Amino acid sequence: QVQPVESGGGLVQAGGSLRLSCAASGRFSIRYMGWYRQAPGKQRELVAGITSDGHTNYADSVKGRFTISTISRDNAGYTVYLQMNSLKPEDTAVYSCNAQYWNAGAKWGQGAQVTVSS
Repeated sequence: QVQPVESGGGLVQAGGSLRLSCAASGRFSIRYMGWYRQAPGKQRELVAGITSDGHTNYADSVKGRFTISTISRDNAGYTVYLQMNSLKPEDTAVYSCNAQYWNAGAKWGQGAQVTVSS
């Protein structure tokens, strides 16, 4: 089964914006898609997630700055975006997409590096 694919990471100055995208397989029905991040020397943490019926949750540290889109579906599969505004150096991390399916478990993407310079 194909793992999710992230794109949109990169280097940005503090205060700037980036948008990450995650494309997941549409072979099975999706239940939840979420973004997690892991900074060097730290544990992976949830950044933002959304269920298939639109319920969202965010880490306190990103509330008001990051927005997760609704899950869209087309012939290629499922897509979700993470709009990140007012980025801070402490947002620097590898951001990974997690796709959870009703009947196929959870899949992780390879991750996308986000670096915020001060």
